Amino acid sequence: MKRLTIKDIAQEFNVSISTVSKALNDSYEISVSTKEKIQKYAKENNYKPNFNALSLKNRKTKTIGIIIPSMLNYFFAQVFNGIEKIANEEGYKILSCISNESYKKEVETIEMLSNGSIDGFILSLAEETVLKNDYKHIQDVMGNGMPIVMFDRVAESIDCDKVITDDFKGASKTVKYLAKSGSKNIAFISTISNLKVGKKRHQGYIKGLEKAGLSINENLIINIVEDDYKNYESILTSIFDKNEIDAVIATDESSAIAAMKVAQKKGHKIPENFAVVSFSNGILARHSSPKMTTISQHGERMGATAAKILIDKLESKEEKKEPKTVIIKTDIVERNSTKKS
Repeated sequence: MKRLTIKDIAQEFNVSISTVSKALNDSYEISVSTKEKIQKYAKENNYKPNFNALSLKNRKTKTIGIIIPSMLNYFFAQVFNGIEKIANEEGYKILSCISNESYKKEVETIEMLSNGSIDGFILSLAEETVLKNDYKHIQDVMGNGMPIVMFDRVAESIDCDKVITDDFKGASKTVKYLAKSGSKNIAFISTISNLKVGKKRHQGYIKGLEKAGLSINENLIINIVEDDYKNYESILTSIFDKNEIDAVIATDESSAIAAMKVAQKKGHKIPENFAVVSFSNGILARHSSPKMTTISQHGERMGATAAKILIDKLESKEEKKEPKTVIIKTDIVERNSTKKS
């Protein structure tokens, strides 16, 4: 006979896992009638608590779960390095998983790791999760006392600690930087227009144009599907042929390098009469030709900050620390794809 789980009881009464957990632990937050019903059902069906239903205070694995959306983005590798450094210093092990931008995989991973394997999560949301706007799996584990720190891609509706980049200002000050060195037709290339970080960068780009007194040309706002990276150059060639462009700000390094190649094929000289800047500050930018100016999101600092927040929470004797949001400021790292300021 299948062992009754806390999830089964939640489904039986059409309540959250968190409610069942609190009822079984006789929490004052749950009404007496609900507690009695749940406790009676659990007893009659021979419910035996497993790790998932136990208070996290009673056990420590000294292990942190990390869920990142993609391995292809060097920024996430930088964040991972930052987390690992702090975890090692504090005597914590890490279990890392990749959601591959899949909601289903993210849900399954969180369920698997929250069965007693780890003490807390650090995660950046999968694109599908953001688009579905469904965070029940995260609310459920938090309801069981599992602390979570979100980074980069976060859900504003979830009351947890967050570490984010100042994407809006990063884009806005990059437009100012390019305009100052003479660029007038600045294109914006985004492979993450569906995500909040992509929207913030887009808004910052628009604000930057307004502040610099440059007109907004909708034809120069280019949204590309990230999976379509093999076709970046052909997509951009068509747009470059139809529009006057003398600078590009890209949300990722791959599309920035594609733009650089297209500009060079069209006879532009970089940085003399064409400039390219990309978010992130990874390996591609350092090895492109010419080397690319980037907007550094300080991935390692972001990872280290997230790890410190989570470990502080795990080690704290306080019953409840109020969640906080830390904003990491971006910097422009000048290389050879822009004129020196």
